[in-house]
Amino acid sequence: MCIARRALETIAAHAREALPAECCGVLLGTANEIVEAVRTRNLSEDPSRYSLDPKGHIDARRAARSRGLEVMGFYHSHAHSEPKPSIADLAEATYPGHLYLIVRPRADGAKVRVFRFEEEGFLEVGFMTTS
Repeated sequence: MCIARRALETIAAHAREALPAECCGVLLGTANEIVEAVRTRNLSEDPSRYSLDPKGHIDARRAARSRGLEVMGFYHSHAHSEPKPSIADLAEATYPGHLYLIVRPRADGAKVRVFRFEEEGFLEVGFMTTS
């Protein structure tokens, strides 16, 4: 899996700006590349949880389709814990085959991990950054 540097920068900036709360958004791309991250509102009132705004999700799907892209998955931050799926993340995941990128903002940037949600749970996916 490849992820455009610009998409990672967008995600890291969103995570830092949302502190101390979590942020969330949609990942757009093609079969093996995430080319863009689209910010969405986090509707959760709990700062340590996220609830992706359905309108933002639908708007991102429409924008992707109009540009020949598809929704590859979603991202959210873990403001105060490691970027690995939590029990809540597993319970609330509803898109099998989609990617779930989790970011932990840090003073020196961000720590990012990517997972694919399958029937058996989350499977970590290796990735490389592209220009």
